[in-house]
Amino acid sequence: MVKNRAKYCFILLIFSLFISELKAQEPLQLTLGQALEIALSESNTVKIADMTVEKSGYAKKGSYASLYPNVNVSSSYQRTLLKQVMVMDMGGQAMEIKVGRDNNISASASASMPLVNAPLWESLKLSALDVELAVEQARSSKVSLISQVKQAFYGVLLAKESLAVVNQVYENAQANYEKTMQRYNVGKASELEKLRAQVNVMNTEPNVSSAENAVLLATWQLKAVMGLNLEQDIEAVGDLKDYTSQLLTPYVSEDDISNNSSLLQLDIQDRMLESNIRMQKKQYLPTLAASINYNYSAMGDEELRWFPSSTAAVSLNIPVFDGFQKHYAIKQSKINKDMLSMQREDTERQIRIAIRNYNDRIALCVKNYTAANATVEIAQKSYEISSKMYEVGKATLVELNDAQLALQQAQLTQAQAIYEFMVAKASLDELIGKE
Repeated sequence: MVKNRAKYCFILLIFSLFISELKAQEPLQLTLGQALEIALSESNTVKIADMTVEKSGYAKKGSYASLYPNVNVSSSYQRTLLKQVMVMDMGGQAMEIKVGRDNNISASASASMPLVNAPLWESLKLSALDVELAVEQARSSKVSLISQVKQAFYGVLLAKESLAVVNQVYENAQANYEKTMQRYNVGKASELEKLRAQVNVMNTEPNVSSAENAVLLATWQLKAVMGLNLEQDIEAVGDLKDYTSQLLTPYVSEDDISNNSSLLQLDIQDRMLESNIRMQKKQYLPTLAASINYNYSAMGDEELRWFPSSTAAVSLNIPVFDGFQKHYAIKQSKINKDMLSMQREDTERQIRIAIRNYNDRIALCVKNYTAANATVEIAQKSYEISSKMYEVGKATLVELNDAQLALQQAQLTQAQAIYEFMVAKASLDELIGKE
C-alpha cells in the first residue's frame, strides 16, 4: 500500500513537472497594442532617444552655471632650498645678503561673476532650444518605431494568412489525390490523372515549407524591432481580416503636416540659427564682470608670520576691433539660415508628394480589396462546383487544379490588399507625425 502511494506520488510529481515545462514553452501571445507597449519600453531606439533628452537637459542646466559666481580656493607651500644672494657695496666693501625665507605658505579664495554679458544670456536661450530639438528627435524616434512595429506585425499576419492559404491548398490537393485514386481503382480515372494528382501534391509541399519559413522570418523581424531576445518565442495574435472594418470605413485623405517631425526639427534649427545670429551681434556689446580675492600668506624660517590681503575689482571689456571676425561670422550664419529655409521648402514639397502617394495607395488598396473579395466568393463557388463535377466524372483534373489555383490567387490577393492598406496607413501616420 505504501509502495503504491509512493509510486502514485512520484508519477504525480513527474506529471506536474511535465505540465510546468509545457507551460514554460508556450509562446508569448501578443496583440498589436501589447507589441507596441513592449517596443516602447524595451527598444534601444527609444532608450537612446530618452537618454539624449536627459543629456541635453543636463547641458542646459550646465549652461546656467555661468550666471552664478565662480569660486576657487587654492593654497601653496614653498620650501627654499638655496636662498638668493644679493651683493651690495657698503662703505667700499662688498656685502652679501641672502634674500627670502625658508618657508613660504599661501592660501587664497577668489570669486567672480558676470554682471552684464548679453552674449551669455542669449546662449542660455540657445541651450533651451537644443533641449527642445532633442525632445522632438525623441518623439520622432518613437513615431518611427511605432510604424516599424505595426508594419512588422502586419507582416507576421500576412505570412500566417499565406501559410493558411497554402495549407488549405495542400489539403485540397491531398483530398483530390485521394479522390483520383478512388476513381483510378475503379477504372474511372486514367493513370495520367493519377500522376497529375500526385505531382500536384508534391509541388504543394515545398510551398508549405516556404510559407512556414516566411512566418518564422517575419516573427524574427518583429522581435528585432520590438527589442526582444530572438530566442523569445512569441506569437502574433489576430488576423488580417480583423482590420477589414478600417478598410471599408469611408477614408478621409490626410494632408495635415503640422506635426511632421522633420519639419518641426527644421523649424527648431531655424530658431537656433536666429538665436545664434543674435548672440553673435551682441558680442559687439561691452561686458561687465566683478571679482573678489582674499589671500592669506606666511613667511619665515622657523617662526611663521601671517599676513592677510584682499582685493575687489570690476572689469569692463569693450570690443573695438577684431579684424571683422564677428562680421564674417554673422554673414556665414545668415547664409546657413537661408540654406536651411530652402531645405525646408524642398522637404515640405517631398512630404506633400509622399502624402499624396500614400493616399492614392490607400484608395487603390480599397478598390483591390473590393474586387478581390468578390473574386474570392466566385472562385470558392467555382472550386466547389469543379470538385463535385470531378467526383462524378464531368470535369477533368486540370479544370479542378485551375479552379484551385484561381481560388488561391484570389485569397492571397485579398490578404495582400489588407496588408498593403494597413502598411500604407502606418507609413502615412508616421509621415504626418501621428503617435
